[in-house]
Amino acid sequence: MKMLRWMAAVTRLDRICSEDIRYRFGMAEISDKLRKSHQRWYGHVLRAEERTVCKVSLGLEVPGKRPKGRPGQRWPNTFHADLKLAGIHPDQEHDRAKWRQRTTKADPATKRDKR
Repeated sequence: MKMLRWMAAVTRLDRICSEDIRYRFGMAEISDKLRKSHQRWYGHVLRAEERTVCKVSLGLEVPGKRPKGRPGQRWPNTFHADLKLAGIHPDQEHDRAKWRQRTTKADPATKRDKR
């Protein structure tokens, strides 16, 4: 964000919000970019063989008792909410074209004219 502000010749004292600057340059939010990379990785894991380390670690359960208080946010729960937001079902893992098309929508750089 610091670099975008520098390119736009805008300081924090100008009180222009980050969303406006990001929109001006056509940049996606960091959370969208992270969501995209998580979805790409998850598609890779789902297509992997059953004995690979990434597939085994996905179903790994940690033994022991959870601490008191609010349960921690688990990666699978968050990720399934992201899949629902993108309109992807985990059963579509083998249709790579559809998976890739749905997961790349977060980055506006993919929509630019590539000369």
